[in-house]
Amino acid sequence: MKWKIWLRPNMTADNDNEYTASVNQSGKKVLRTRDIAKMIKDSGSELEQETLLKVLEQNDQIVCKQIQQGFSVLTGFCQLTPKVKGTFAPRAKFDPEVHRLSVDIVSSAELRGMLKEVEVSILGVKDSGTFIGSVTDTATGATDGTVTAGDDILIEGDKIKIDPLGDNGLGIFFVNVDGEATPVTRRLTQNDPQRIIARVPADLPSGQYTLRILTKYTTASILLMEPRVIEYDKLLIVP
Repeated sequence: MKWKIWLRPNMTADNDNEYTASVNQSGKKVLRTRDIAKMIKDSGSELEQETLLKVLEQNDQIVCKQIQQGFSVLTGFCQLTPKVKGTFAPRAKFDPEVHRLSVDIVSSAELRGMLKEVEVSILGVKDSGTFIGSVTDTATGATDGTVTAGDDILIEGDKIKIDPLGDNGLGIFFVNVDGEATPVTRRLTQNDPQRIIARVPADLPSGQYTLRILTKYTTASILLMEPRVIEYDKLLIVP
């Protein structure tokens, strides 16, 4: 097994010679439960694909329910542990404005062992023409992909400015696993080629999302004829 990785400038570092790595996923799609069910069927399972899909979906529902009840869950590839973020005074009450329920995800020993077998091939420095390099939840400072509905995120990259602002169809979108896109409708606090501050929709349901930017911007004096699609290569999670 081999991961091919690109290097990109670290948008959060003061050192111009510091880079971060991203796994090359060009042409690869995000696997969904139905895809996994098909893979199990193709590997020789005697169960029908729809039966496998139902079992996998039931597994997900049971795991989520157990975490909802405060239990940790250890699977073959990770351990999920309930966590409360934020600090408390000795007699303080839980405050959704200050505290947040979350889940820690730690790789299992089996997965860590399998990762040791992966070779890494560095493809070089990625052309910085257009990309999203990092997303920071300004409410918590988190850069791990978790974002807070109703609060701002800082998006850093290159040539990500929404231009022309207000053009129908352009903007920032949160795309769920079914491909449904929810637009950011609040006015952008900052809208520059390398930095955007945007408000996560307050009514965005919990789940995983692909951050997508549609813009015609390319330089200060030139706009593209057709919108450019820029997607963050890490999934964002609304707890």
